[in-house]
Amino acid sequence: MPAAPELRVHVDRGAETFVITVRGEVDYADVQGFEQAWEAADSAAMPVTAVDLTQVTFADSMLLNALIEARLRHRATGRELVLIGPLRPAISRLLTLTGAIDLFTIR
Repeated sequence: MPAAPELRVHVDRGAETFVITVRGEVDYADVQGFEQAWEAADSAAMPVTAVDLTQVTFADSMLLNALIEARLRHRATGRELVLIGPLRPAISRLLTLTGAIDLFTIR
């Protein structure tokens, strides 16, 4: 049986933007990778954190909760959290059905 696609989280620090790029299928097995990415973003304290979700093919409530918690932390410290799209249908549906899509700026 082939292995499930592996989540890949990559972080990159620009001049004024911290970018977290996520690829693959996202679920509770990926919590540690996200925690490390959020810690790096919080430590960098850049004015903007951009989360590139263009290559995410599946996500469950773990991603939704992680994004909402990160948004709250960013707002509390005067930073901006944006999502980079276009979002794939499964991600768009997750954010739309939960009403969370209105919480985020999607660029």
